[in-house]
Amino acid sequence: MAILFRLASCLALIAAIVAGTVDAIRSVAETAVVMTPLGIAVASISPYWLEVVEALERPDGSLAVFQPVLRWCLQQPAFAVFLGLSLVLWMGGYRRARKRRLA
Repeated sequence: MAILFRLASCLALIAAIVAGTVDAIRSVAETAVVMTPLGIAVASISPYWLEVVEALERPDGSLAVFQPVLRWCLQQPAFAVFLGLSLVLWMGGYRRARKRRLA
């Protein structure tokens, strides 16, 4: 199970690096700091993901309890959300190193 957490952590870290690189390139091109929100980054992947983001933002959805948290997450910079997710997944898959005994 730990290997799955570490693999997911690696994929989230790769997504964070890609999102950060895209934001850095856009910042240099526009000579201003550009940070793409997670909602816009996910919605720009495909029309299906646009529908998913819109469904998460509807107040009558089945996830109405988590609505404030979801909206807050969708407004944060994509690279920061993916970095945080990567950290949480890495902590979930972390295993202590075994202590070696000298004979």
